[in-house]
Amino acid sequence: MAKDVLCEVNSCTYWAQDNKCSANSIYIVSNKPADTHTSEETDCKTFEAK
Repeated sequence: MAKDVLCEVNSCTYWAQDNKCSANSIYIVSNKPADTHTSEETDCKTFEAK
């Protein structure tokens, strides 16, 4: 598992100093019905607005 998860979305509750994600876990889903091949085809469901 990754030691640090970086995130630049500072409007998220879990955004922390130095662009770190402070969430206990991360949930990412595909936003495309078929196979996912690029990061643009995914969404972070962990996001929670401040």
